[in-house]
Amino acid sequence: MGRFLVGQHWYKYWEVYVQGGDQDSSPFPGCINNAELFEDQVNWHLKKGLVEGEDYVLLPAAAWHYLVDWYGLEHGQPAIERKVVELSGIQTVEVYPVELLLVQHSDMDTPHTAQFSHTDSIDLVVRTAREQFLVSPQEETRLWVKNAEGSFERLCNTRVTVLDAALRMAGPQLMRVFFIHPRSSTSEEDADFQGQPGICGLTNLGNTCFMNSALQCLSNVPQLTEYFLKNRYLEELNFCNPLGMKGEIAEAYADLVKQAWSGHHRSIVPHVFKTKVGHFASQFLGYQQHDSQELLSFLLDGLHEDLNRVKKKEYVELCDAAGRPDQEVAQEAWQNHKRRNDSVIVDTFHGLFKSTLVCPDCGNVSVTFDPFCYLSVPLPVSHKRVMEVFFVSMDPRRKPEQHRLVVPKKGKISDLCVALAKHTGISPERMMVADVFSHRFYKIYQLEESLSSILDRDDIFIYEVSGRAAIGENSREDVVLPIYLRERTPARDYNNSYYGLMLFGHPLLVSVPRDRLSWDALYHILLYRLSRYVTRPSSDDEDDGDEKGEEGERIGKDEGLYEQSRLQREDLEDKDAIPKPGQMAGGSSQDPGQEQAGPSSGVASGSRAPVDNSPGPSHWPQRARRKHLFTLQTVNSNGTSDRSTFNEDTHGVSFSSQPYIAIDWEPEMKKRYYDEVEAEGYVKHDCVSYVLKKAPVRLQECIELFTTVETLEKENPWYCPTCKQHQLATKKLDLWMLPETLIIHLKRFSYTKFSREKLDTLWDTTFACNKDSGQWHYFDDNSVSPVTENQIESKAAYVLFYQRQDVARRLQPQPGLSEPSASPACGTPPSSESMDVN
Repeated sequence: MGRFLVGQHWYKYWEVYVQGGDQDSSPFPGCINNAELFEDQVNWHLKKGLVEGEDYVLLPAAAWHYLVDWYGLEHGQPAIERKVVELSGIQTVEVYPVELLLVQHSDMDTPHTAQFSHTDSIDLVVRTAREQFLVSPQEETRLWVKNAEGSFERLCNTRVTVLDAALRMAGPQLMRVFFIHPRSSTSEEDADFQGQPGICGLTNLGNTCFMNSALQCLSNVPQLTEYFLKNRYLEELNFCNPLGMKGEIAEAYADLVKQAWSGHHRSIVPHVFKTKVGHFASQFLGYQQHDSQELLSFLLDGLHEDLNRVKKKEYVELCDAAGRPDQEVAQEAWQNHKRRNDSVIVDTFHGLFKSTLVCPDCGNVSVTFDPFCYLSVPLPVSHKRVMEVFFVSMDPRRKPEQHRLVVPKKGKISDLCVALAKHTGISPERMMVADVFSHRFYKIYQLEESLSSILDRDDIFIYEVSGRAAIGENSREDVVLPIYLRERTPARDYNNSYYGLMLFGHPLLVSVPRDRLSWDALYHILLYRLSRYVTRPSSDDEDDGDEKGEEGERIGKDEGLYEQSRLQREDLEDKDAIPKPGQMAGGSSQDPGQEQAGPSSGVASGSRAPVDNSPGPSHWPQRARRKHLFTLQTVNSNGTSDRSTFNEDTHGVSFSSQPYIAIDWEPEMKKRYYDEVEAEGYVKHDCVSYVLKKAPVRLQECIELFTTVETLEKENPWYCPTCKQHQLATKKLDLWMLPETLIIHLKRFSYTKFSREKLDTLWDTTFACNKDSGQWHYFDDNSVSPVTENQIESKAAYVLFYQRQDVARRLQPQPGLSEPSASPACGTPPSSESMDVN
């Protein structure tokens, strides 16, 4: 019961009157008059600092009512009733209540002052404000407090007392409370727009498509969205859960759902939600791209803890099956889980695993049942790999040919050559594989090397070479020369005496005889290999002063015979002598430094004439020697500097290390005789146009992989209670109880102890089925468009939402109602038994 304040002055008069014995001689106290206790007679606020026994006395309610009946109350004065409250364990009369200044956000100029006890709940403040501002029951409201520092803080927990809220805010006695309707704090609605609820885009705030995708999927789970739209979450907000987020994530998500399903927005800006997420999960701060599943996992956990109906979690000891029936153990495990975790998220998304561990030594079997919120299942890993290569034939008339080859994922370079041989008919032994980058050979592969060293973005060229040729094998009769193309460019020097050389075009691998090869013979071999895009000089360009004589003429006529056909090449290769190296000229596209180069010709003056012991076209007419189009230089593997790779003796010149040869062009000669368009040309083999159909992966295959027996790794052993030691037990997971809505996350990364392999490209695109219309839509940030069910199967999908069939039937509107029936699945097609997930 409350107490009533009576002014000390009137009370003393009354005491004298009733205790005097002769009431006729004592002055009559008159009506109860508490005027001396009030500051004014308009708002009737009590004076500050009133002291009990000096300024007023406290009377029980019964005594007060007797006095009013007998003496009356001064006209216009209010009764001063105060509550008896317990503060810090002590019963006391709350003489000075808390006065709150209530202000409606939409009308800041019309405040309303209301008094509340320290022990009143914030919920009473909300009800008082709703009554004062005539808010309809259907509208949701929020309270914000402006504290002494002038900052604002949300009053989320309406179940706490005014005293608790005042102490936490560290505010003054008179707090300014802002009473807010949610609609006024969100983006303005389109005044004339009325669309289908739920068909609402989310603006991309900058690399937030991952967040938008997760939100659209979750928003289209019917029972969860209804839970928020019907405000059932308000009674279950858990503000004191140390594992939660003070209800802020749940409220931010609720606001988003209500806007998206209002039917008044084409799209909304999820800025407040993004800020809340970043506040509680720092990894999502900023605007970097993230994985949708990562955000979804955080959101489901945050919503669960914010809405957990269990306010105080008790300790629950996990029990092993110990030979009991699975049904009994599973029910016990689920009940234990619900004793600590009970929310709409558990109701909707949580299921049970059955985990079976078997000790490899004693055979002890341990069975437990564990809850899950979603399944992360592996994709079947293909053991094949598709690679694109360019095949360069020894026949100069043939353009390079692009091929698409299917090879073992863990195969070798030799497997690549075998696959190409099936397309070309060329023996794998006559192939060399190289990675070409920036007009040079980045790497020339050996047949036993692994294909894993080749990336999909690498430009791989496979060259046909002589069957007798190889790099670095002295036992072979032929050697393969890497050939670079360079163009001489004037250096930025005042006297123009220095020159730079820039690499261009595609390099070649050319088979030449190890013995008896001259520079002049090499020149004509290369001229023949370039003949498809290098024009031979005409008769007008003949140089009558050439000193090479008849032997040079014979080589010129015979230049094509070396590679004209395989049989002719092998008969003719022994006719040439070993060359002398030419002078080096430096510079490249990646090495801007210039190197001095003296004058050099493609044929050294002391080079030996090739030995002619093969049947040659001796009947060819003699004519003047044609001029050389380019010069030849020995270079390193970068194509930039000279290296000594030849040793000359009486028997010719031998190779001391792997030679690289550069074909150097003068700009005018290149412009006149070199056809750049033809040089860059290539053709596509028929295999490139083939559509490589991949067998669609059935979801059942993924789940079977997920439930396959596996052996624990050394880093994660299991303690066997029978053996009393840690063991590498076998483990098997089974799906025991499925939730109402099953979320399946396809793990598009293959993990091993030493590598992490991406299985396919991730794209955050969302397809979802509207719970009201049953129509599928494609959500792409703020754009939403309807699609058919056959359009929603995509290899980019990696988070799938499935609805349990009994739940889908339950959620369908009853016959005769106006709402169309909803699709039984959300986030993925209900009829989809397989997915094209590569």
